[in-house]
Amino acid sequence: MSVLKCISPIDGSVFAERTTLEAGAARALVDRARAAQADWAARPLSERAELVMAGVAAVGAMNDEIVPELAHMMGRPVRYGGEFGGFNERASHMAAIAEEALTDIAVGEDATFKRYIRRVPHGVVFVVAPWNYPYMTAINTVAPALIAGNTVVLKHATQTLLVGERMARAFQSAGVPEDVFMNVFLDHDTTSALIADRAFDFVNFTGSVGGGQAMERAAAGTFTGLGLELGGKDPGYVMEDADLDAAVATLIDGAMFNSGQCCCGIERIYVHESLFDAFVEKSVALVNTYRLGNPLDPETTLGPMASTRFADEVRAQVAEAVAAGATAHIPTFAEDDGGAYLTPQILTNVTHDMRVMRDESFGPVVGIMPVIDDEEAIALMNDSEFGLTASLWTADIDRAMAVGDRVETGTVFLNRADYLDPGLCWTGCKNTGRGGGLSVIGYHNLTRPKSYHLKKVTK
Repeated sequence: MSVLKCISPIDGSVFAERTTLEAGAARALVDRARAAQADWAARPLSERAELVMAGVAAVGAMNDEIVPELAHMMGRPVRYGGEFGGFNERASHMAAIAEEALTDIAVGEDATFKRYIRRVPHGVVFVVAPWNYPYMTAINTVAPALIAGNTVVLKHATQTLLVGERMARAFQSAGVPEDVFMNVFLDHDTTSALIADRAFDFVNFTGSVGGGQAMERAAAGTFTGLGLELGGKDPGYVMEDADLDAAVATLIDGAMFNSGQCCCGIERIYVHESLFDAFVEKSVALVNTYRLGNPLDPETTLGPMASTRFADEVRAQVAEAVAAGATAHIPTFAEDDGGAYLTPQILTNVTHDMRVMRDESFGPVVGIMPVIDDEEAIALMNDSEFGLTASLWTADIDRAMAVGDRVETGTVFLNRADYLDPGLCWTGCKNTGRGGGLSVIGYHNLTRPKSYHLKKVTK
């Protein structure tokens, strides 16, 4: 048993703390979830979906409390209003498609046989959610898992310690049984021990590559299904016919919003040489308008990073790049305290020999490189161990599709970036992980196929 502490990036104070469950108590809680699963799955699909959406609405009713709470825990400015829009959009879509996504697949029926494939819930789904978008990333799995008939055990990152507690309380207040959706506080050893002991039937983890590797090691030999969304180094590619102003506005926002702490944030940009100078000039002008400061101040547009440790990694990547010949275009902001409050940065004269163009930065920095054509851009975009999204900018959709087919990524965006469409599968390749959330495929990953081959009795 240990104490988890959420250290606020606003001032370094302890904002919240919770005691972790001992191993025996944690196992007893998961056993309760398992015991409740059959009755939950036996409820009509429509009833489960209605209860989940009532829980979502109950979270929305808390939004005035949630927004400043998030600012205290992970630093996002209150001016952006929290996450309920995306939270509700994703859950609503998954509820709307549930009946079609989970319907039996008819294979054939005649006088002798009836054959079909049914999607059945795994059982107990364990959701380990990250701190950067703690509500939206959690609901990606929580909503479809519950609607499909699983029970859910939720564990949140320590940096956003109170989110799971709020979600469970809201859903339970809306009528979802307490044993069907639970929040837990666990240390790493207990988490790994539960997975290794086959306490869960499916584990969904969003976080670092190292965290994903730890999940795989814990699950080794158990045959427990894993869904993993891990690191990213998402590229943007601006072609010579792109809408320059739109590309600058969207890609730089995609790089800097939430202090760059976005799973699908833009971390490197390749611009056709004919637009390169103008793109950089406009990008620098835009970033210089940002206001770094206390996220509780409605005038703040860029808050602190969630932890000084994360900011130190970004500073190290920038310093190494500059020492190797990169040009930093943004002077240090007065509010940069050398801790969690970090100056956003644009770098040019960068190469793929620099960590800032290869390692995940997960902070408000982006390197921009000129390219001569699609071939060079594709080679650079694919020169990465990660593959979550890629953002292409051109007026020619056929060209974008052809380029997109060759980019090693989970999602291809055209003339937009940094958005999760719940109608599409959220997935990645390479070290970004495996599996897929949301869409019909999200339901397929949260259930297993069960085949029925029924021979009729004939006389």
